[in-house]
Amino acid sequence: MIYRHHIAPPRAFSQFSHELIRHPRLSSDAVRLLTWQLSLPDGARESLSRTAERARIGACAFTRAKRQLKEEGFVHERRLQGPGGHWVTQQLVSNVPLSAAEAAKILARMPVHTPSADASPQVAPSPRIPAVGVPTPPPTDGHPRQDPGENTSHHPAEPERKPKSEPDPGPAPETPEPSEAARALVAALPHLSPDLRRIPRGMHDELARLVSRWLAAGHTPTTVRTHILRGLPDDGTPVHRPGGLLRYLLRDVPPAPDPDVTPVGEQPVHARPSSRLATLRECEGDHVQATLFRPTGDEALCRRCLNSRATEASRYTSHTPPRTVIA
Repeated sequence: MIYRHHIAPPRAFSQFSHELIRHPRLSSDAVRLLTWQLSLPDGARESLSRTAERARIGACAFTRAKRQLKEEGFVHERRLQGPGGHWVTQQLVSNVPLSAAEAAKILARMPVHTPSADASPQVAPSPRIPAVGVPTPPPTDGHPRQDPGENTSHHPAEPERKPKSEPDPGPAPETPEPSEAARALVAALPHLSPDLRRIPRGMHDELARLVSRWLAAGHTPTTVRTHILRGLPDDGTPVHRPGGLLRYLLRDVPPAPDPDVTPVGEQPVHARPSSRLATLRECEGDHVQATLFRPTGDEALCRRCLNSRATEASRYTSHTPPRTVIA
């Protein structure tokens, strides 16, 4: 059971109908916003948004409460242009629901209050103080009278002066066109070592030009292949850019050895053969290019040549058993 005790306030109180406080379609924020506005003294110009801020009503709750009050007819607003061209929004709050026509009649009798109504009238700007000196038109030639020095980065480019005593350099030496032997050697490089299997196709022409320089200097294809094998890493390090490595190895062409002093066939391939190449042997079979393999014994042929010869031998030694024909 609930007991109620009322003490009438001696001053500063407002009377509201029970229908307003117990309205079924108004939320508590809407009722608080409306009763707060109706409790303000006459002549107060506090807007609904300011009331919501003082009542600690959030932005979303204020939007919802204002929409409910407008739908039920407790709040009406209109926007019009007042004195001085200022646009203002008039809001009408009532303790009973009003229709749009009734609210328009009440708002038509209300004075339009603008924030600038209490301000002093607009005063014409004072005359500007003229600048010192005689006014002159801007220059039209497009060039400054003073040298800007280092303040600009658009200096005209000065022509490059060459000393008279220095002779003009001759035309740059042209790179010879790659020969067929150089192209064939480059095409066979992927078979020379597993590290050279991924040479980009776009670098074959460049590498063929470099190999042509070696051949033109007197080096043999065997010397070029030996130089490339000597430049490969022998500690198992993978080669990620074989094309760049070959460009680096073939960039400088050393002088070719004199065959009269020391025959090429008698020169050792490696003064100190690496552990990777020490166990390799050149196959004596029929190959377009020299093929290296790692023998397991004293064989002189690679596995491919051994399998090929074994296949040919079995073809001639195999025989077909006679067939028995029954008449």
